[in-house]
Amino acid sequence: MVKNTLILLLTLGIGLIMYDVYEDFKFQESLPLLGDYYARNAASETGSANLVTAVVVTYRGFDTLGEVSILFLTASIISFMFKYKEEHATKKEYRPASELLISSTQVFTPIMLIVGIYIFANGHLSPGGGFQGGAVIASAFLLMLLANPGMHLSHKIISRVESISGIGFVLAGVAGLVYAGGFLDNTVLSKGEFGHLLSAGLIPIIYIFIGLKVGAELSNIVSTMSHLPKENN
Repeated sequence: MVKNTLILLLTLGIGLIMYDVYEDFKFQESLPLLGDYYARNAASETGSANLVTAVVVTYRGFDTLGEVSILFLTASIISFMFKYKEEHATKKEYRPASELLISSTQVFTPIMLIVGIYIFANGHLSPGGGFQGGAVIASAFLLMLLANPGMHLSHKIISRVESISGIGFVLAGVAGLVYAGGFLDNTVLSKGEFGHLLSAGLIPIIYIFIGLKVGAELSNIVSTMSHLPKENN
């Protein structure tokens, strides 16, 4: 009885709060000052047809670099946490995958890899970008691991892709600092013709680095989690 009463009071309280928010809510008739600047100037200043990409890669490039670094730290921590000593673990047994999953993987894995590359290579022209494309690529490797239990992804290759992409991202930022107006300034390269694949200066290159880096880091997490050995009881 007491529990039900508390739930009822909590529900009423949340309802009153939401009603108060609804009563006072007003739609903005204009963009905030910073948002208005982005909307008016991003296309001409960066050459990107995707406003979100212009903001994420150029205007707020430091934030994106920080997010990628956090993902790298997360992948590293997971790898360290799940390193079991051989004497405290037994070999993991895998259940064979179904024929349907194996056949589907053979068809969809190449398509997913191509789509992932397309998403981050065209991030300056259409919705998408490095994080989304990298996640699709990692999903392709996850599908491969599900269809082939016991399969091991090469951590050496993953580490090299992650390292080269991270270094390339930072060097692209430094190039903007040296040859243009600031760190991650995309005008180091010509902005090209608006709306074309080879446009928006450094943005497509930066997104390729981000996509490969995110894909490698997420694939590393997936691979590590899929091969956890059994603990001895």
